[in-house]
Amino acid sequence: MTDPMQDLQDPNLPVPDELKSNIVITSIDKIYNWGRRSAIWPMMFGLACCAIEMICTAASRYDLARFGMEVMRPSPRQSDLMIVSGTVTKKMIPVIVRLYNQMPEPKYVMAMGACASGGGPFKEGYNVVSGVDKFIPVDVYVPGCPPTPQALLNGLMKLQEKIDKQSILSVPWYQPGNGDPVPIPLLGPDLIDLRQLPAIRQHAHKEKA
Repeated sequence: MTDPMQDLQDPNLPVPDELKSNIVITSIDKIYNWGRRSAIWPMMFGLACCAIEMICTAASRYDLARFGMEVMRPSPRQSDLMIVSGTVTKKMIPVIVRLYNQMPEPKYVMAMGACASGGGPFKEGYNVVSGVDKFIPVDVYVPGCPPTPQALLNGLMKLQEKIDKQSILSVPWYQPGNGDPVPIPLLGPDLIDLRQLPAIRQHAHKEKA
């Protein structure tokens, strides 16, 4: 197992061997990202059969604790990661968006499985959303129907790699105007994305004309 202190060490600024156990030369970005990637708390949230694989991944055989991700929080306000694990129906997407808005920044979303990524075998169903990314931004897609625990672990490591590349100067949650929540879709005779209202009104006026 690698020494986490050596992971933080800047290779361009070597430290003498006799001081390596006491001194680390690093950057703010590296230590900031290292702290976040090593303590990602997923939301305790599942939708369908993919959630069974997510539960299995958290058990002793695969041991999410190796990555600092074993603390699944029942509250979105204490969560860093939403794993959308299962079929996203039109009835469920308003709840998913509401939970996403309640998560504090920095927050990440993983689409686990074919259904969450693009609708899966139910893509043409009248009640199924063709991918959760139609409503909330997705950081990592995990393919499979359902994905194995190994595939989910690979997706979590890809998320860690993405965090490693972020800079405190450019991350969106420190930029002005980033605090606007995602509009919660309206569920009526069909699902209405409030961001599409201008286009819907324009189309309705054309139909009347």
